[in-house]
Amino acid sequence: MPDELLKARIDAYVDEVWDDAVKDMAYLIAVESVEDLDHAAPDAPYGPASAEALRRALEISERLGLVPTNCNGHIGFSDLVGESGTQIATIAHVDIVPLGLGWNYPPLEVTRDRGFLIGRGIQDDKGPYILSLYAAHFFARQVAETGKKLPYTLRCIAGCNEETGMADVDWYLERYPAPAFCFTPDADFPLICGEKGVYHGKFTSKPGLAGGALESIAGGTVPNAIPGRAEAVVAVAADTLPAQEHIFLEALDGGRARIVATGKGGHASLPAGTENAIDMLAGYLAANIELTDDQAVFFSLVKAAASASDGSALGIACADDKFGPLTAIGGTIATQEDGSIAQTIDVRYPASITGEEITRRMAELAEAHGASYELMDDAVPFYIEPTSPEISALLATYREYTGSREAPLVIGGGTYARHFPRACAFGPDEPLVANPAWVGGEHGPDEGIAEERLRCALKIYILSIARLMELDLS
Repeated sequence: MPDELLKARIDAYVDEVWDDAVKDMAYLIAVESVEDLDHAAPDAPYGPASAEALRRALEISERLGLVPTNCNGHIGFSDLVGESGTQIATIAHVDIVPLGLGWNYPPLEVTRDRGFLIGRGIQDDKGPYILSLYAAHFFARQVAETGKKLPYTLRCIAGCNEETGMADVDWYLERYPAPAFCFTPDADFPLICGEKGVYHGKFTSKPGLAGGALESIAGGTVPNAIPGRAEAVVAVAADTLPAQEHIFLEALDGGRARIVATGKGGHASLPAGTENAIDMLAGYLAANIELTDDQAVFFSLVKAAASASDGSALGIACADDKFGPLTAIGGTIATQEDGSIAQTIDVRYPASITGEEITRRMAELAEAHGASYELMDDAVPFYIEPTSPEISALLATYREYTGSREAPLVIGGGTYARHFPRACAFGPDEPLVANPAWVGGEHGPDEGIAEERLRCALKIYILSIARLMELDLS
């Protein structure tokens, strides 16, 4: 079919199905699918909410003409069987980060406001997952009308554990062959051809560090998000503490106080413009609470982890030509049952440093501050040549629809693409297009994306899949 005729059919299709697609986004977003290992079960390994989100995701796919498979709650996929078993795939995820604070819109609904859609997961990644299903539905209708199968099987994979480790895709690839090519609609346009290494670690103080004036401390929700809130309970009367911007003081019984720091949260890979609440709180405590010597030493380590997002305070700042600069943030802090305090870090690193080197340096830093250090996980940098036929096809399609000539990107975020031999991340966000101040980003409150941007992305995905089907992937 000539491109112009196909594009006209795609335009008509998107106009026809769009309101249904938004309704399906809302049906999926209504599930608070945060990992809940405390309530995991054999068919819900990441908790009941993630399992329910997967069930709904596959229910939608079946209604749209695909054949769904639920892999015991670990992951799911939906197929449009082609002439060949060779697969072209999409992979998106239906789990989310915790809702967090600061929302002005209902986080578990889809709100239409001034050309934007807002809700937890609308951008990351439930909205894009629905786009992948409707892209496949376009071809399912075409197959039903003509009786002619696609050259390759089209598979839409739905993950359940992307935000907290990607164990789902590891499980999948141990049991199923990798597709010949796949893309994940879980990042930015024009296209992501490389991803920095993603590294998580944890500093832990000696037991019993909490005590005296500092009773407890807590901040952040997950290691891979910059915390917008952190709080401490102190054995100091609230009325004796000084006022400070972004610090809230609450009087408690017994002459105690709760100190709450409010910053500006966001994704760990995009620290520019954020304000780490742990950094704010640590600074306030150091200046206004009588800390023990051991507490003061450990809090200087906390400040190093949560302050300079280029890693300079941790001694790991670096950059290279392909991946750009390293970023590092302190994601969570919490008092443990034994009275120790644990501080996590998230590092996105270029190829000019290794995870082993980061671990060595963090262990030395921990020892110098009377603490221990633990590597939590480490995924090495990923890169696919932007001149490959598959990447060229996707990039050309994006440019036709948008007129953009931006080059493929390398990002700090970690996506499913890094797990596959031939893959990339492909939209739907446009990082060079600024949103209004009232629209939040992924992982933050009021997460939103322009509705027209999603509509355009659906068109790009359909035409991209059509062009991938024309390539020799044998």
